[in-house]
Amino acid sequence: MVKYSEEFKLKVVKEYLEGSLGCVSLAKKHGIPNHSQIQRWVRAYEAFGKDGLRRKQSKQVFSVQFKIDVLHFMKQTGASYQDTAISFKLSNPSLIAKWNRTFSKEGIEGLEEKVKGRPPMPKNRRAKPAKQEKALTREQQLERENELLRLENAYLKKLRAFQENPDAFLAKHKQHWHSGSKKKDSD
Repeated sequence: MVKYSEEFKLKVVKEYLEGSLGCVSLAKKHGIPNHSQIQRWVRAYEAFGKDGLRRKQSKQVFSVQFKIDVLHFMKQTGASYQDTAISFKLSNPSLIAKWNRTFSKEGIEGLEEKVKGRPPMPKNRRAKPAKQEKALTREQQLERENELLRLENAYLKKLRAFQENPDAFLAKHKQHWHSGSKKKDSD
């Protein structure tokens, strides 16, 4: 995947906004394989200014609830990935597409942040390894199933409330959309 510098993106966007060339012509002129990339840059620039063209230096971490809210908003309003990203002040619409694919394949559990990397070494390497945990007991299985059903029930209640009165639901839950994310500083 080709990475473009912020200066290059800004140059192409300004050239497009001047109106001398369209996206297809600019893509050919600058050797960009897909003209829709220029359209995304222009939309991001119009929504966020220069910050919309800047690559993030640190990884942002979003809560599962925030991801669900974003996907739910997109499904209910029929908004595109780009429009949804702008609504939630995200500069990367492909992130929402990834969340959507993951949610379709794995459900809510797929949206949880996964621990990456190799697990740390045990402090006492010479000690005998601990016994492997047994499979969940019947009671633990039922508790797990109860928790999943509670989550599903809560989600369906929110969905029903949204379908009945989208404007009231959006106004009530607007503060949760942006406050649910845990963002690291990008500077």
